[in-house]
Amino acid sequence: MIFGFLKPPPLSPRLHRLRESDLLNTLTPLELKIVDGLMHERRYLAGEIIFDEGEEGQALYLVTAGHVQISRTINGAPEILTELSPGAFFGDLALLDNSPRNAQARAWDNCELAVFFRADFMSLMETDAVIGYKISLALARHIASMLRGAMDPARPPAGAL
Repeated sequence: MIFGFLKPPPLSPRLHRLRESDLLNTLTPLELKIVDGLMHERRYLAGEIIFDEGEEGQALYLVTAGHVQISRTINGAPEILTELSPGAFFGDLALLDNSPRNAQARAWDNCELAVFFRADFMSLMETDAVIGYKISLALARHIASMLRGAMDPARPPAGAL
């Protein structure tokens, strides 16, 4: 093939996992690689707290392996809101502001997360507006979906973190 050098390199297994997320599925392979370079990999043991309700939000988390349980204290008792599996992300409001977390995130089983800190996201917005736009649009769609769900009386509210 004469122009084989123009073909994008194959995606690594990690990049494939990131691309499965609604947050990053519109990125090109090169854009995905740039974002991956900004993300930090974290591993949590089953039952380990990722963050607590009331903590300052500093990062978005993307589940790459395992499961995460989101719970909130309601009437003095913890109540499980949802369980997230690979491809899901949470803590999305932390990319937009530094308000306190409104729920607790805990590893349901051993899990791996890709962590995207607000400072890195803000830098990305300044240096690569196209990638920043794509991620911001995915965040807006996700938050809109959660708001619609919160207004549906048949669905229990999950809330953004």
